[in-house]
Amino acid sequence: MTFSTPQAQQDPLSAGLNAVPASNNTRPSLRYADIGINLSDPIFHGVHHGKRAHEDDLQHVVQRALEAGVRKMMVTGSDLQESKNAIKIAEEYPGLCYATVGVHPCSAKSFEKYPEGPEALLAELQTLAQESRDSGKVTAFGEIGLDYDRLQLCDKETQLVYFAKQLDLAVELQMPLFLHSRAAASDFERLLKERLDKLPKRGCVHSFTGTLEEMQAIVDMGFDIGINGCSMKTEENLAVVKEVPLERMQIETDGPWCDMRPSHASAQYTKNAPELPKSVKKEKWSADAMVKGRNEPCAIPRVAYAVAGIKGVSMEEVCEQ
Repeated sequence: MTFSTPQAQQDPLSAGLNAVPASNNTRPSLRYADIGINLSDPIFHGVHHGKRAHEDDLQHVVQRALEAGVRKMMVTGSDLQESKNAIKIAEEYPGLCYATVGVHPCSAKSFEKYPEGPEALLAELQTLAQESRDSGKVTAFGEIGLDYDRLQLCDKETQLVYFAKQLDLAVELQMPLFLHSRAAASDFERLLKERLDKLPKRGCVHSFTGTLEEMQAIVDMGFDIGINGCSMKTEENLAVVKEVPLERMQIETDGPWCDMRPSHASAQYTKNAPELPKSVKKEKWSADAMVKGRNEPCAIPRVAYAVAGIKGVSMEEVCEQ
């Protein structure tokens, strides 16, 4: 999966830093790309559980990311509106942020609830993806896929129908895919394999938590594996991460979720990672602090440190890859 776009060849630092407050901090030598970050989520704009808890602090979140060495971020679109919101962020931080366009499996019922009908929503997605891709703001089609862990949000049949339809749309768009798979490996692989020869740009299965066999099947199909804190909770998870070819791995935070915790198996590999900025409860929010319970892109070095330790390679090798 690539972040290169027709109009995104400018220096991300000069572009991205124009949009955030200046800092005197020395730029770190290690560079990171966070390929899964939900910056359009209300929690990054001061709204927690539907209520405003503090001011919109996205610019401070972005500043902390830059100071941690993050040089590219791909902002996830999970439905039509969230895809538009992700594109808006990409417009606000050119060269630093890019977006995805698609409907998450847990939101697949939105096709049937769309006032003009499912086909109209698919057409809207296609137009949005095409125009934003051509302007250099969107780099992948997604987040699409299957999630059988949360069938209370959307039933299996609805997910299957609209994953297939969105894959067919991706064939028309010829864009890399940003994919989601939870407890659905058989159906997920089947639908991809049926279209594999028509999807030459492949893409990434993000936030991977599956088995070794599932990982190998995805890699064999030509897709990358996205690794974050949720991918490294258990010793079984670590055994899978160890076997992911480094050249087929992408790293992400998936913030505001998937934070790395002391109770996770990965904690043994993050002891030498840079300290995170201080964190406070949302009620005591301040511009220079993280909010407790809200994962941020500035935490991406911890993901990289864990990957380096698990695989027994240098941080430089992980970051460069």
